Amino acid sequence: MPSDEPLLEIAGLSSHYGPVCAIRAVDLTLHTGELVALVGGNGAGKTTLLHTLSGLHPASSGRIRFAGQDITRWPSHRIVAAGICQVPEGRQVFAPLSVADNLRLGAYRQRRDQPWVHQQLDRVYALFPILHERREQLAGTLSGGQQQMLAIGRALLSRPRLLLLDEPSMGLAPLLVEEIFRVIQQLNAQGVTLLLVEQNARAALAIAQRGAILETGCIVKTAPATDLLADDAVRRAYLGY
Repeated sequence: MPSDEPLLEIAGLSSHYGPVCAIRAVDLTLHTGELVALVGGNGAGKTTLLHTLSGLHPASSGRIRFAGQDITRWPSHRIVAAGICQVPEGRQVFAPLSVADNLRLGAYRQRRDQPWVHQQLDRVYALFPILHERREQLAGTLSGGQQQMLAIGRALLSRPRLLLLDEPSMGLAPLLVEEIFRVIQQLNAQGVTLLLVEQNARAALAIAQRGAILETGCIVKTAPATDLLADDAVRRAYLGY
């Protein structure tokens, strides 16, 4: 269950690509143990927001606080060490390496704690049995759905306190989408805090506690996910019915 303790606090956050403002004065708070779905159309700024939170793209103004610390200007490696990990759009696995080696790369900051690494590998293999079955197979030969499982598993090896998921269902068959969303729910039930960016807004809101609507770089509405699912304007604009 989500707690009342803020884990991530975003205040007045803006980010630019040259003269173009990609996100503008974004305010959003995530509480420990919460699953929040961020929905919006193509080009709304969802990926830019995740990249700014991850330190992959600089903030132009505003503030990001994580676990009580101002991380706005931190480099990405320090943000990962603090406990924020992003599963990128398009999966971006290391194709020439085996499944097992891809997972171990996710634990590069935890390599001195080998008992924990082995325990976490077992956890990932329990979540995704197909990865255990194919652990010696080259990652580039996996299906798209299996690569998405691998990308999530690799992120879990970084010991995240907050997991940022960018379009995890993109390009996947419906049955695999169901499997990925089942795992996201399971991770959240185990206490992982998640910010989920997803074009499949209906599926994302169905598993989230709260949702935020991003339009042209601005968050225009934040509400319990059940309220957004019942909102006629949201349903027409984002849910297709």
